[in-house]
Amino acid sequence: MENALVPQVGHADSGRLRVERLLPILARTVLVGLAVGRPLPGEMAVGWRSFYIKRHKEMADGANVVAKFVKRNSPTESLEVGDYLRLIEQLYTRGLGFKDVVMLLFASKENVLLNLVGVHYSIFLLGVPANLVLEALQSCHISERLVCVRWWKLGRWFYGFRLRDESRCRRVSLGDLVLDKEEEVLGVLHRGTIHEVLRVQISVADGPCTLWG
Repeated sequence: MENALVPQVGHADSGRLRVERLLPILARTVLVGLAVGRPLPGEMAVGWRSFYIKRHKEMADGANVVAKFVKRNSPTESLEVGDYLRLIEQLYTRGLGFKDVVMLLFASKENVLLNLVGVHYSIFLLGVPANLVLEALQSCHISERLVCVRWWKLGRWFYGFRLRDESRCRRVSLGDLVLDKEEEVLGVLHRGTIHEVLRVQISVADGPCTLWG
């Protein structure tokens, strides 16, 4: 069974995230200085430019790793939950911030599964407030995009006998997931195959959400 042991943000990570939040402020400071004709010292200008380019490349590389994996699965347009959670861990390892997610993963041209990975990462690992995630989805015109989530649960015990396994299927929008209208689905995605859940599959919702045969 896959175990949804997604890393939690600790003290060191919180410090890193605070630094990431300062980067746009520093960037604006530099740009404003240049705009009013106040040039930066040579070493500072070169150092900042090199740092910014390197940082942007690292974030783009991290997002590309995730995007390539999703595209390799595009013939079936689906992901098993173990792979899905590993993609989220990849983003965490690479240190993507929310602005990186919006720019690289929330593009309407991307697969909706990639959009979903970005939503999950933003909520659970970055701790971005739901209203900000929803605003980003709406501004990128992807809040109404749909995914289909299927999962199997082990049958319950009833007077010494185990009942048949239960299958569930939900067709949900990214916006509803953010607003907790589909709290059960988001919980299943976050926990993965643990305890009574035997399998979870996420797919593009092109049509009605049907159960496995």
